[in-house]
Amino acid sequence: MPDTESAAGAVEPKRRPTMGDVAERVGVSRQLVSLVMRDQAGPSDETRRRVREAADELGYRPHTAAQLLRRTRSRQIGVLFNMDQPHNVELVEGIYACAQDLGYGIALSANVPSRDERQAIEELLGLRSEALILTGPSPAPSPDLSRVAEQVPVVQVSRSATVPGADLVRSSEAPGMSRAIGYLADLGHRDIVHVDGGAALEAEERRRGYRDAMRRHGLADRARELPGAFTEESGARAARELLAQDVLPTAVVTANDRCARGLLEVFVRAGVRVPEDVSVIGYDDSRLAHLSFLDLTSVRQDSAQLAELAVQAVTERLDEGRTTAKEFAITPTLTVRGTSGPVRTAQ
Repeated sequence: MPDTESAAGAVEPKRRPTMGDVAERVGVSRQLVSLVMRDQAGPSDETRRRVREAADELGYRPHTAAQLLRRTRSRQIGVLFNMDQPHNVELVEGIYACAQDLGYGIALSANVPSRDERQAIEELLGLRSEALILTGPSPAPSPDLSRVAEQVPVVQVSRSATVPGADLVRSSEAPGMSRAIGYLADLGHRDIVHVDGGAALEAEERRRGYRDAMRRHGLADRARELPGAFTEESGARAARELLAQDVLPTAVVTANDRCARGLLEVFVRAGVRVPEDVSVIGYDDSRLAHLSFLDLTSVRQDSAQLAELAVQAVTERLDEGRTTAKEFAITPTLTVRGTSGPVRTAQ
């Protein structure tokens, strides 16, 4: 008996095609089909064409009542974060707390090697995020992300590549580095090495801040930079390079706390006393710096304050109607702990 006939022989009405049918035909997610049907940012032009063609072939039409339901506010903020850096994880915790206080929920999407940033953002939009907060390292600006910023508020936190139309929340890197160098200079240090963070924009700003501060303190001729990255291994490489030289510097300022940790571990194994022989300062003041066995002096980026400003930027857009892009900046401070002290005396 044909599927369209009941046991009594009557013809049953043909099943109405669903969004899931369209998604299956094209080989994409239901969330992606939903974005296309609602003409939201995210999907590429080619994906939009394929979805609409499949919808036409199947005779799919969005349900009007469902569309009206979707137009109600979700009060949900999508957050893209990177799990590699402790500072970014702390940012997410702060965003959760601030958003909850204002009656917003959070949808998370991690930036991982197995998928690109665009996929992660599409997922957040598919979850009905009213705005996006993007944290962590970023690739070059993409036209896709610029289009997203035209559709929903986008807030970048400490991101390397800025997006037209998006708000930016950041820490002023140069003043942070200036505080570290000024503190060391006041303690008598003159041979201060910087292990940098590579090609990231914030690393370049910290590098420039180091050079400017060394010049202001009359130490331009002693400035020395070693190539590094925001990883423990880069700090370990820098430590081995310094140990291979005849004389150690009296102080090292690293690109971040992870880099400082790698440097400290190699120094300790080599019998270098910290801070008696070499003072070490990190950057970020992440939870690593607070660990009792590190007790790391570090330039503090206030994650809680950055998170509060990011949520504030979102609510100014969604609740207060601000339409122009805005930049928010905080000035770092220096948290002094056990890895730094006065310059070593001649033996």
